[in-house]
Amino acid sequence: MDLYLQKLQDALAAATRGLTPEELIQHPPGKWSVAEVLEHLYLTYAGTTKGFARCLEAGTPLASAPTLKQQFIVAAVTGAGYFPTGRKAPKQTEPRGTPAEKVVAEIGPQISAMDGAIARCEARYGKRTRLLDHPVLGPLTAQQWRKFHWVHGRHHVKQIQRLRTSS
Repeated sequence: MDLYLQKLQDALAAATRGLTPEELIQHPPGKWSVAEVLEHLYLTYAGTTKGFARCLEAGTPLASAPTLKQQFIVAAVTGAGYFPTGRKAPKQTEPRGTPAEKVVAEIGPQISAMDGAIARCEARYGKRTRLLDHPVLGPLTAQQWRKFHWVHGRHHVKQIQRLRTSS
């Protein structure tokens, strides 16, 4: 598994280790619970996996040409490791109420599936090729996708840690 995605998987496992089913669903008013944060992450991994499967099925990368603004944002996120706070999640990644136990059990395997899909596209189209558009960041290479998921996941691991200490 890629180093960034392994770090992501390890960080999520450590942040959620020992949480009870009740702790997974507790949340402050107007905020997501740990289970909802995990479901949001799961949905991003599943969406990325599907996107890379479409890329392979099409027989060509599906990335558009990046704008200057997108290049700047990509450099901040995947270069500097900065993740802006306060941004609303895209609708397709908002929690839908999947049972906490199911999300906890399936998030690790979904990261592994995503890793495999990214690796297959990278092997087919090349390390430097922008493969697929992110809904906010725009076109990314395989390594940029991995780094994005690490930076995004690390942001949410910090949320989970805060939720753990507040309960």
